[in-house]
Amino acid sequence: MAHEKVALVLGAGAGLGGAVARRFAREGYTACVARRRGDELAGLVEAIEKAGGNARAFGVDARDDEQIEALFEQIESEVGPVEVAVHNIGANVSFPIREMTTRVYFKVWQMACFSGFLMGREAAARMQPRGRGTILFTGATASLRGRPGMAAFAGAKFALRALAQSMARELGPEGIHVGHIVIDGAIDMPWIRENFPQIIETRGEEALLSPDAIAESYWSLHAQPRSAWTHELDLRPHVEAW
Repeated sequence: MAHEKVALVLGAGAGLGGAVARRFAREGYTACVARRRGDELAGLVEAIEKAGGNARAFGVDARDDEQIEALFEQIESEVGPVEVAVHNIGANVSFPIREMTTRVYFKVWQMACFSGFLMGREAAARMQPRGRGTILFTGATASLRGRPGMAAFAGAKFALRALAQSMARELGPEGIHVGHIVIDGAIDMPWIRENFPQIIETRGEEALLSPDAIAESYWSLHAQPRSAWTHELDLRPHVEAW
């Protein structure tokens, strides 16, 4: 029987997901990292193992009901109980409303919201009998307000926030901590630096959120005593206008 305690990160990669996985691995959790192409996670797994931690990579389409259920079944049978489940799938795209297709809108909702429901449901089903567990959802500025061109992304993120609120109220009394983290700003990662150099040029290096610093907050939420749980936390650089 598998006995390792597991932190599952859906949407792991070079940015925040990878940082969260590394942070939990430092605490002795086996980081089960997942994204659609699992072979792209080899570098992250190697980095965690070189630092003395344990990690396993999984390829999964987080929008697929059967694949998410199978993922949880495999992890719980082969690795250990999922103590922490983190939903970190983005889908941040911009389209003028008159140019947005049905396919784009629906795909963004599937990626940024529906996959969160699937993960949350499967995590809750396994955590509830144990009377413990943490489920965390990565939110964004779009979780709180829509902007031009962001109808699809904001709609999905608003819905994910509502999902997290409902789950927190339903599952909290059963010992399951549900948190929603609003990331209000750009995260420091290669894609951001390559595509939005103006952020640093106009506001400096501190205009980007450090993935490792954000990951500390994810760990802090999980480590909170039950007598003082936080449901929603917002994080932004000190130079961010809000």
